[in-house]
Amino acid sequence: MSAGEIVAIAFAGLAAGTINTVVGSGTLITFPVLLAFGYPPVTANVSNTIGLVPGSVSGAIGYRRELAGQRRRILRLGSMSVAGGVTGAVALLVAPSSAFKAIVPVFIATALVLTLAQPRITRWLLSREIDLERHVALLTPLAVFLTGVYGGYFGAAQGILLLAILGVALRQELQRTNALKNVLAGLTNGVAGVYFIFAAHVEWGPAAIIAATSIAGAQIGARYGRRLPPAALRAVIVAVGVFAILRLLLD
Repeated sequence: MSAGEIVAIAFAGLAAGTINTVVGSGTLITFPVLLAFGYPPVTANVSNTIGLVPGSVSGAIGYRRELAGQRRRILRLGSMSVAGGVTGAVALLVAPSSAFKAIVPVFIATALVLTLAQPRITRWLLSREIDLERHVALLTPLAVFLTGVYGGYFGAAQGILLLAILGVALRQELQRTNALKNVLAGLTNGVAGVYFIFAAHVEWGPAAIIAATSIAGAQIGARYGRRLPPAALRAVIVAVGVFAILRLLLD
């Protein structure tokens, strides 16, 4: 790798680690950078997934205060993320990507609508004394599993999808939901990364650079992202989501 390539990948990893911790969609930064330097799409996706795993761990640690009291949710939903991540990772290596990637913008747009509508939905549920978390005890894990499948397959905007699902299903502050999102997305990326190590070709140079810089980026995201009020965090989610849709459509 040239010095310019190393620097570009390093900055992309830093930015991806930051954005993944605050919202998600860091893959939309690192993945195109790897493509720009000539790495094949599947190899770029695999190497990027492995590289972002340490950043996911770093982000979860950075949000450890918000994770307090969520152990049962982590165990229950985390198992779905792991199962989905394995399924998506296998699908990436054995199935064509064209059909799946074609509907990704629809997934992201739906997630943005749910994110914006979440406060109104919550108020409506509270006014009618509906405990959504209890009533969707089966639907929420299923949605997390499907998001895990998507995350293991491609991963861009996985965090936005999780925030939308959990934001509607769980009665808690958005920052606590964001902390849970970081753990679930990290589990998906982690199990997919382990599978890719044994089953796919990995470019370890770019993966190592992304891993190192995404750790630092995740700490930046945790430090400043947790200070954002709910309205500001939703605005960031929408901005990143719109960018993700435009980037995917243009590509």
